[in-house]
Amino acid sequence: MNRRYPAYLIALGLLLASFSAAQQTATPQKTPRQAQKQTAREVQKAPAQVKPWKQIPIPPLPAFHPAQPKRVELPNGMVVFLQEDHELPLITATARIRGGARVEPASKVGLIDVYGEVWRTGGTKTRTGDQLDDFLEARAAKVETEGGIDSTSVSLNCLKQDFDDVFNVFIELLRNPEFREDKIDLARKQMNTAIARRNDDIAAVAGRESTMLAYGKNNPYARIPEYATVAAIAREDLLKWHQQYVHPNNILFGVVGDFDANAMEQKLRQAFEGWQKGPQAEPPKIEFAEAKPGLYFVQKDDVNQSAIRMVTLGIRRDNPDYFAVTVMNEMFGGGFSSRLFKNIRTKEGLAYAVGGGVGAAFDHPGIFRLAMGTKIENTVQAIKSLNAQIADLVKEPPTQDELTLAKDSILNSFIFNFDSPEKVLLERMSYEFYGYPADFLERYRAGVEKTTAADVARVAQKYVRPGTFATLVVGTEQAGQQLASLGPVTKLDITIPTLGGTEEGSAAPTTSTPEAKALMSKVIGAMGGEAKVQSVKSVRETASSTIKTPQGEMQMKSESTVVFPDKVHTVLNTPMGAMQMVFTPSAAFMSMGGQLRDIPASQRSEATNSIKRDLLNIAQHVNDPKYAFSLSGVEKVGNVEAQVLEVNADGVSTRLYVDPQTGHVLRQTYSGISQAGPAQMTIDYADWRAIEGLTLPQQKTTAANGEQVSTEKIESQQINPQVDPNLFQKPAASPAS
Repeated sequence: MNRRYPAYLIALGLLLASFSAAQQTATPQKTPRQAQKQTAREVQKAPAQVKPWKQIPIPPLPAFHPAQPKRVELPNGMVVFLQEDHELPLITATARIRGGARVEPASKVGLIDVYGEVWRTGGTKTRTGDQLDDFLEARAAKVETEGGIDSTSVSLNCLKQDFDDVFNVFIELLRNPEFREDKIDLARKQMNTAIARRNDDIAAVAGRESTMLAYGKNNPYARIPEYATVAAIAREDLLKWHQQYVHPNNILFGVVGDFDANAMEQKLRQAFEGWQKGPQAEPPKIEFAEAKPGLYFVQKDDVNQSAIRMVTLGIRRDNPDYFAVTVMNEMFGGGFSSRLFKNIRTKEGLAYAVGGGVGAAFDHPGIFRLAMGTKIENTVQAIKSLNAQIADLVKEPPTQDELTLAKDSILNSFIFNFDSPEKVLLERMSYEFYGYPADFLERYRAGVEKTTAADVARVAQKYVRPGTFATLVVGTEQAGQQLASLGPVTKLDITIPTLGGTEEGSAAPTTSTPEAKALMSKVIGAMGGEAKVQSVKSVRETASSTIKTPQGEMQMKSESTVVFPDKVHTVLNTPMGAMQMVFTPSAAFMSMGGQLRDIPASQRSEATNSIKRDLLNIAQHVNDPKYAFSLSGVEKVGNVEAQVLEVNADGVSTRLYVDPQTGHVLRQTYSGISQAGPAQMTIDYADWRAIEGLTLPQQKTTAANGEQVSTEKIESQQINPQVDPNLFQKPAASPAS
């Protein structure tokens, strides 16, 4: 095939060819003998031996003197830090405000979380949060708010040329937030969803519960939001907080980016100097007591390992021993080369992950926490090994190799924590916030460098005290039984408290009354009689549902098989494909698209409760001493004066509204979990029909907090169908679990 090449490529090829020919002419070819002699001479000239890599000298680290931001204190008490960085045409600013979750009322834990969210989403007096979104997105900018344990913050990030526009939004949000009710409601729902799922992850449970053991359950650093405390938060609380804490004398303002420091100072003075001082935020006085030593256990049966935590109080960063403790932590439990990792994981093979050390916080004691994950059958052996390592840390000082490796690991990674002007600025603001010396960053590196093996041995003997730890295990019942072999065990209850009874002011009965039992007899008679009700062992039904979601209505088909008293198999035909869910006393899982997942404990618990609340299940247990019934008056449902029946179904509360003429249950209410979190649930029953001698409702309408969320129509129903036991068996191998 003929190809047409550009003229310059042909010329380049001729030039390279002639150059190669010239090289061959200028350099005569060596004979094999000549080449061998030259190689021998080169070998004789080469060094006798290459030095081992350990003998290669390592130069000392260069001096560490990061560029410090310019500090300016305004007459109203606001402290401003200015850090120039001209690498990119960007400007970032943060206002850190004293006052955080550690001083929120115990009855309203979660207030600062809601405040930090709605401060931004709720918008300002002139613009909603959604309008702010549009304004900022058009400029590729951000203005965000956040709530923390000891402070709240507002931050911005934008292009240099947009700073004035974005800074105006920043000031408007800082000075005049609106905290709109719809965004508060959304934030509450999001928090309730997080509460409902807080027991799903074993590591989260272990971290939360061990923090409570270290600090005490009621310590502000260990408190957690509950449904009741979130429900208690009102808009007035957010406004009151803002009025109390957001004043210039409580604010540190830092700005970094592409600007002239003097010009930026004048801009900030113009923006903030006219703002008058307000009440000074004082640090709270919080008591800290040593953790109570002992063995503690949280039963979580949907896991395949044990999470172990050993905790006691740590130290503050202003402790003179902080630098030596830092080196000890690295040597003992800081990484792949630590004693814990090498001995417990690598040599003994007892841990998936292991590490920890003495925690140090700025203005309160940190937590001395050691963490490990292990096989359930190795729980006790792993705890014994961890205790042995703790004892060895006190008795065996670090070797020179351990000391050198620990210090090198800290110092060589240290610079990456402060490799940008923004990181240095934020660290400098932290020192100002907590009252630390401005040069603490430089002192940290010098302190680590000066630490000796004797220093590490001394702090190990001072702060590592075997036998003073609270040891927590989160795992299955088998793990708890193993733990008991080490001594008395305190079992911790992580049940998530509900908002209360079935409805405000109601209480679940503890004993049955004759009048209530008589009404239940009428309900059972309307279902087909006691003999028919007791004969039901399983029910299979297909249904079509309309579910309301934030994106609109969704149609769904389903097939459910219930085997009383405690098994449910459901197949949902969703727009994304078929999803199978199984709930049994020993397993709860779902599968979709060829992938298998364990169902979170919160959903598993709600499924168990739903079976206990099932009308047929309640009717079957009318004479069960674990079930109690009482009457609580009359209430109108539609045109019917319904009798209200309070039911305690083996610890699960519900309320039934019964038509006294027909015996049909018209409505059921209970405190449950909706897609948005905990809610007062209402189910209205209609279209009662006889199916194989059993009369059941064929239509259900469900509402959460008074808002309709779904309607369900039964299309077919089978009583006591043949059920394959394998329907409830979890596959041995999970494709993606």
